[in-house]
Amino acid sequence: MSDAFSLSDLSPLLPGIALWALALYLPLSVPLARLEQVLSEASLEEGLQQLVLVGGSLLLALAVGLAVELLLSWALGPGWAGSLGLIAVLGGLSIGLAAGRDDDRR
Repeated sequence: MSDAFSLSDLSPLLPGIALWALALYLPLSVPLARLEQVLSEASLEEGLQQLVLVGGSLLLALAVGLAVELLLSWALGPGWAGSLGLIAVLGGLSIGLAAGRDDDRR
């Protein structure tokens, strides 16, 4: 039996990682305006630019989601970390819906 770390060790944390990545996707993709500016100056097609931009923001969200999940799993336990991820997703959704409803009234 090997003591080496493998990706199967992260399998119980995958739902929490996905929830945190989803919760953090939009807040983390907003600062990627610099990447968008650099891509617009490059000689890439617009479709390829969008692919790089979306892929970069997804990878960033997944990396930060993994870090948040591991940190909270270490501090609180895996179940609590995943639950907090779900609360973050639902909280962001409700704030987004409330903001949209407020914009409709104006």
